[in-house]
This record gives sequence, structure tokens and C-alpha cells, in this order.
Amino acid sequence: MTALIDERTLGKLKWRCRRGMLENDLLIERFFLRHETTLTPRHAEALMRLMDLSDNDLLDLLLRRKEPGDDLHSPDVHEVLGMLRMPPRAEACSA
Repeated sequence: MTALIDERTLGKLKWRCRRGMLENDLLIERFFLRHETTLTPRHAEALMRLMDLSDNDLLDLLLRRKEPGDDLHSPDVHEVLGMLRMPPRAEACSA
């Protein structure tokens, strides 16, 4: 079984993922609501690599306006990006 990140690491990761653009913050918040209990160290590392991007570049990736460049080309980054891009759950939209 793969090790999960601990609460302290999760808290640091959430702090690092705070963005200046509301759209990014909303998508990242949804990511954490869904996946925070299953994140591994390799997920955390890939997420940190994505957080090194500017807000506009990150939003372009999240909205599928572009794909990761060679500097971000790794299976872990693609996996986390897929997790971030997951559409809202149907039950959350039916209010």
C-alpha cells in the first residue's frame, strides 16, 4: 500500500496551493475536498510543481486550454492534473 501524506504535510500543501485567482482557488478547493484523504507524497510533489506556475498558466491547464509542457511532463503531474480537472459531482449541482 502506498503511504499517504500526514495532516501536517496536508496543511502545508493547502497553504502553498492558495492562489491569487478565485477560479484557481475554487478548483483547488474542490480537489482537496475530494482527494485530501488519499493524497500520497508523489501527488503532493506533482501538485507543488503545478503551483510553481503563474495563475494564468495554471488556469489554462485546469480548463484544458493547453497541456503541460516538457518541463511538467511526468505521469504524476498528469495524474494530479486529471484529478484537478474532474468535473463537479452531479449531486453537488442539483440544488
